[in-house]
Amino acid sequence: MATSKLDRNDGREPSELLLQEVVAAFRSQKRTGDTALQQLREDDWHVRVDPESNSVAVLVRHLDGNMRSRWTDFLTSDGEKSSRDRDAEFEDAEATPEQLRASWERGWEAVFAAIEPLTANDLVRTVTVGGEPCTVAQALLRQLTHYAQHVGQIVLLAKHLTGPSWHTLTVPRRRGAP
Repeated sequence: MATSKLDRNDGREPSELLLQEVVAAFRSQKRTGDTALQQLREDDWHVRVDPESNSVAVLVRHLDGNMRSRWTDFLTSDGEKSSRDRDAEFEDAEATPEQLRASWERGWEAVFAAIEPLTANDLVRTVTVGGEPCTVAQALLRQLTHYAQHVGQIVLLAKHLTGPSWHTLTVPRRRGAP
């Protein structure tokens, strides 16, 4: 019987494995968002499907603001920085796709600069977000969930806006897995 990837014990501690998987999950979210954003036309970025919805531009600006706030000095300062203007992130400023892509990259750079150096021992350290203490593990999972929600919104909007020219991010419909 073949040994699956999950059955192998490569000597990593469970907490090390978890941390590596969490970092990989953040990378996966970025890749998914990258692929969706690449498919947008210039005039797609600011489209709102209704007055109360966010455009891709707004979602990108919000993610950038959140990421830079949460991950700058992650272990030593509150994750909700006083310099952040969260409400402004939800105003659809006339940024170009190039400016928005730069914001997207800047936010993710802050994420990876903070999480890649973490060690398994850091998972139980206490950090604060909005004055509320939580463990590093809790903060990681909270942000991973938050980013996955917004990346999913970006994918949905990009798919809707590109219509038939959309290139699926997974196995296409009506085609089985290889």
